[in-house]
Amino acid sequence: MPLRLRILVAQLNLLVGDVDGNRDQVIAAANAARNGQKADLLVFPELTLTGYPPEDLLLRPELTERTQAALRRIAAETRGMALILGYPKAALGGLFNVAGLVSDGQVIAEYAKQLLPNYRVFDEKRYFQPGNGPGILEFKGTRIALTVCEDIWEEGPTRQATAAGAELLININASPYHLDKAPEREALVRLRAQEHGIPIIYANLVGGQDELVFDGGSFVVDAAGNLTHRAPYFEAASLVVDMDLEHRPRPLPGAVAPVLEREEAIYRALVLGVRDYVRKNGFAGAVLGLSGGIDSALTLAVATDALGPELVEVVLMPSRYTADMSLDDALEQARILGVKASILSIEPAFKAFLGMLADQLPDRDAGVTEENIQARCRGIILMAISNQQGKMLLTTGNKSEMAVGYATLYGDMAGGFAPLKDLSKTLVYRLARYRNRRSRVIPERVLTRPPSAELRPDQTDQDSLPDYDLLDEILKRYIEDDQSVAAIVAAGYPEAEVRRVARLVDRNEYKRRQAPPGVRITRRAFGRDRRYPITSGF
Repeated sequence: MPLRLRILVAQLNLLVGDVDGNRDQVIAAANAARNGQKADLLVFPELTLTGYPPEDLLLRPELTERTQAALRRIAAETRGMALILGYPKAALGGLFNVAGLVSDGQVIAEYAKQLLPNYRVFDEKRYFQPGNGPGILEFKGTRIALTVCEDIWEEGPTRQATAAGAELLININASPYHLDKAPEREALVRLRAQEHGIPIIYANLVGGQDELVFDGGSFVVDAAGNLTHRAPYFEAASLVVDMDLEHRPRPLPGAVAPVLEREEAIYRALVLGVRDYVRKNGFAGAVLGLSGGIDSALTLAVATDALGPELVEVVLMPSRYTADMSLDDALEQARILGVKASILSIEPAFKAFLGMLADQLPDRDAGVTEENIQARCRGIILMAISNQQGKMLLTTGNKSEMAVGYATLYGDMAGGFAPLKDLSKTLVYRLARYRNRRSRVIPERVLTRPPSAELRPDQTDQDSLPDYDLLDEILKRYIEDDQSVAAIVAAGYPEAEVRRVARLVDRNEYKRRQAPPGVRITRRAFGRDRRYPITSGF
């Protein structure tokens, strides 16, 4: 029996549905592991061949046919290496989420995921049947247990595996990012190791997929729950794990990537989400409206960091209400970041629409109607540029605005991706300051002047909304924590404001249903994470 076992965790960025492309990544990683790192065993994330989550692609028999063909190709082209990877498998009249061991040109062992998450962004019970037994395989004299993602979150599968004689547990994952998820994962896996006296390898996916961002951070703990290895966050990586087998498997100390501070983790999630959404969907770059305000300023910083300045374009669209300082600040940021900037006044279009609508907009003040016409003029301009140049239009709205409907359908909501969609306004400011600490890319005045949509004279956001510090606290409790109005008031918040905010959230569900997807940051994001009826008497 060998005294050492070298395991390589391949933390890959995969593309959902691209079975052939994902297959080729596996084969390339296997060749590199065999020839470079001299690994004995290579471990890939959950549903490696389909990417995660494949959603209703799983309902197409063609998908599982393709994955089986890819699996045969991998087995034929990776002789001399042993691989653990994930894929869907049709068997016994159902579909299973499987982790399989491929070695010597064939699939040696398979394990079907037992615990199927069906909460928040997960709906695996829609597609898969649960497995019902441990997956134990013997590899080079070591008894290894396979589990898949959710299996580690409850004690049962780990207890079952150790009772069956497992000496090492490998858990393959597609675990998406949200605030503070990484330390939560590590604490849980440490506990499982301590409970059952078994080392655990946790292999995670990395990359953006629609609203979700997978943050990587694959890691290893020993039988006492001590962390011995950690892969970097938010980037593809290979994690080399040497196991000492002299008595029982024991991971030798290895590379431990640093833990990220909260603002850095959020910012990197945004960058990865934008980069992958634009690139994986085949767009030539990104375009956005740059107003001189904080939201578009942060969106531009994220887009430039994600794609490079050569692929990002901004358009300044002043109206009769736009302050000179807004134009100055927007142009300064465009210059600092080195992106192409154009100035296209919306005044001719605004006048034309007011003329066309003169009979419908009598002498009385048109108020919000005229404000929305301005926003829609801008939306038309930006969509035209997006269409012509093949660039993704990034919207710039934040979660606070989307929650209460402080956004214009077919205006500033027009676009294909919303990077700040799950960021409260107060978090937008924190991230902007974080980015400026790295290097100054946002003019200081953008951070200090009162936020304004500049759609009427001397307008500020607080003309229509509570102070953002108060608003964001109420919104967190109502949206993310599911607290009732009565509970929020009992916690000390002013009843009139709480009732007004709750009413605005409820009545604007129809707007959010038409909003573009955006990066999920919190435990409760709008979109697939929070699905409320539009028409409701609750």
